[in-house]
Amino acid sequence: MLANFGYIGLFLIVAVIFAVTTLLLPITLRFLKIIPQKPDPIKSSTFECGMETTGRSWVQFNFRYYFYALMFIALDILVVFLYPWAVGLRELGGSAFIAVLILIFIITVGYVYAWRKGVLEWK
Repeated sequence: MLANFGYIGLFLIVAVIFAVTTLLLPITLRFLKIIPQKPDPIKSSTFECGMETTGRSWVQFNFRYYFYALMFIALDILVVFLYPWAVGLRELGGSAFIAVLILIFIITVGYVYAWRKGVLEWK
């Protein structure tokens, strides 16, 4: 039993060492002058498509995009849960069937709510 906790402790030590090394490596390389640091206004400027932007570069998207994205994610998660359930349906039994019906009901209620609110309509 202690061997299992030893593996977990070793894993945590390796994870902490990796995180600290990842954070300190660029600082150390810059301190040792291995990574050149030549600040330049051209390097610091925003670069997109090779042209300077004209007008405002901050564009607000319509909030309906986010609702469509949330609906897509909800349906995508439904598919992710339904596929393994459908593959192992015979072994899972009736309680798993009830659980999936509850999941489908929750997703359907959310979809109907969004539909009633008019979120799925473009104006």
